[in-house]
Amino acid sequence: MSTPSATTSSSAPVSGTVHAPVSPGGAPGRLGSLGPVGLVLAGGISVQFGGALAVTLMPRAGALGVVTLRLLAAAVVLLVVCRPRLRGHSRADWGTVAVFGIAMGAMNGLFYESVARIPLGAAVTLEVLGPLALSVLASRRAVNAVWAGLALCGVFLLGGGGFGDLDPVGAAFALGAGAMWAAYIVFSARTGRRFPQADGLALAMAVAALLFLPLGIVSSGTRLLDPTTVALGSAVAVLSSVLPYTLELLALRRLPASTFAILMSLEPAIAATAGFLILDQSLSTTQAAAIALVIGASMGAVRTQVGRGKATVPVDAL
Repeated sequence: MSTPSATTSSSAPVSGTVHAPVSPGGAPGRLGSLGPVGLVLAGGISVQFGGALAVTLMPRAGALGVVTLRLLAAAVVLLVVCRPRLRGHSRADWGTVAVFGIAMGAMNGLFYESVARIPLGAAVTLEVLGPLALSVLASRRAVNAVWAGLALCGVFLLGGGGFGDLDPVGAAFALGAGAMWAAYIVFSARTGRRFPQADGLALAMAVAALLFLPLGIVSSGTRLLDPTTVALGSAVAVLSSVLPYTLELLALRRLPASTFAILMSLEPAIAATAGFLILDQSLSTTQAAAIALVIGASMGAVRTQVGRGKATVPVDAL
C-alpha cells in the first residue's frame, strides 16, 4: 500500500469501471480480491461496530472528543502506512482531497453529535437518507429509483414508522450527516481516481483531523490525554475510519455511485445488529422485517448492476 507501482492520472477520462489497484508484484491487492460488493459490506460491518464502541466512549471524552481522537489516530495510521507522495499533484487534485477531508470530518462530527442524543439505529436510519438520495440522482435507470424507494420504505419502517419521539436536534444532526455522507461518496470516488492506492484517503484524513483538533481540545480538554481514552479512541479509529474508508475507496474504483449508495442502505441493519450485541438494544418484529426489506432492496440493486455488465454511472456527472 505504501509503495504502489502505478498511479491514476488526474486527467484520465471518467468512465464506468476503474480497475482495482495493483500491487508491486503485479497481482491484485488482497483487499481488492474481495470484490467491490464484499469490500462495501466489510466496511459497513466495521464502521457500525466501531460506532457502537464510540457510543460507550462518549461519557469519557464527549462526542467531539471522540471524533477528534478517531480522526487523529486514523490520520497517523494512514500517513505512516501509506506514506503519500506530496509532489506531482495538480491544484485540482489538492482541491479534491481537501473537499473530501472536509466532508469526512463534517460527516463524523455531525453523526457523533447525533448518536449522543438519539439511539444508534435511528441515527444511522436517518443518515442513510443521504446516500439514498444520491442513488436516485446518480442513476439514469428508473429501476434504480424503485430499489431506492424500497430501501427507503425499509429505512422508515426500521425507525418505527416515524421519528416524532426523537430529539429534534439529534435528528437534524443525523440528516446533516447524511448530506455529508453523500458528498463523501462522490469525493471518495474522485479522490480514488486522482491518487494512487489510499494516498488520497490518508491526506484527506489529515485534513479532517486538523480541522477537528481545535474543536476537540475546546470540548474535552485534558480528557483527550487519558491513556484508556486514547486506546479506545484508537480502536474506534481503526474500526470506523482506517479499515472501512480504505475498503470503500477501493470499492468505488470499480463500483458505480448509484449501486454503492443503495448498498449503504444496509447500514441501518448493521447498526441495529451492533446496537443489539454491544449496547443491548433489542430488535422488534417490525424492525427485523425492515432489515429484511432493506437487504432485499440492496440485493436487487446489485443484481440490476450485474445484469448491466459493464455499464456504469459517472460520479462526476453529479
